[in-house]
Amino acid sequence: MDNRAETSTFLKSRRDKITPEQAGLPVYGNRRVSGLRRSEVAMLAGVSVEYYTRLERGNLGGVSDGVLDALAQALRLDDTERTHLYDLARAANATPARARRRPAPPTVRPSVQRIVEGIPELPALVQNNRFDILVANPLARALYSEMYADPACRANTVRFVFLSPAARRLYADWELVAKAGVGALRVEAGRNPYDRELSNLIGELSTRSDTFRVLWGAHDVHVYHGGRKRFRHPVVGDLDLEYERMELPGDSGLAVTVYSAPPGTAAEDGLKLLASWSATSEVARTAEADAEN
Repeated sequence: MDNRAETSTFLKSRRDKITPEQAGLPVYGNRRVSGLRRSEVAMLAGVSVEYYTRLERGNLGGVSDGVLDALAQALRLDDTERTHLYDLARAANATPARARRRPAPPTVRPSVQRIVEGIPELPALVQNNRFDILVANPLARALYSEMYADPACRANTVRFVFLSPAARRLYADWELVAKAGVGALRVEAGRNPYDRELSNLIGELSTRSDTFRVLWGAHDVHVYHGGRKRFRHPVVGDLDLEYERMELPGDSGLAVTVYSAPPGTAAEDGLKLLASWSATSEVARTAEADAEN
């Protein structure tokens, strides 16, 4: 990723989203821009117009935390956007040799794998920063059965969202899922601008999906913590599930996601039915494999 271009476009996109009225500034005469002018952002941030212009051209080298905070306040950035700005500044200040050093690919520790596989009644999985599913218990594999059935997805949930027609059937709120997925990739690109495999994934999706390309151009960011997802599973029907995503502090870029349903709900019954279907399918696959051998 081009850090300077990313920084420049991100700052301009945030500036364009704020009206003078939202910023508490008076409006005189006709304006050619709907958002703030550079001079107005500079005034709100307490820096010169020349200095802000330098920042918006993508040069964050040597910028202090105080200036970043002032800029975030002037642009009314939320917590995720503020963190993204700091990630961009950190990448800009990294030495080239260190920034381009290719990190070792993270691996799932056996203890983490045992925990995921030891939760039989809830879908649980481990993903890396590119949203590849590295480990999934049987119920998670059953939940994402259509993704696993499509070899082109390569067990990657974002690739599934944008490249598989089945995703639009599986996710009841596909548009929200798609926007969140792009925003999460944007955050990862800011954190790891020299991650070649991440850049390759973004390039692939930009080339093959018009929707991804449009959403990527919006420069919105998103971080997964927890929430709800509504599934329309081809076997068990509607599943309104809650999820928690927990990063593994000792394993850079890895996170565990667990889905659950409140007790006594239709979704809880659906998960039980999904578990039964998963077990039956596994028995059938085992019998088929034994017959072939």
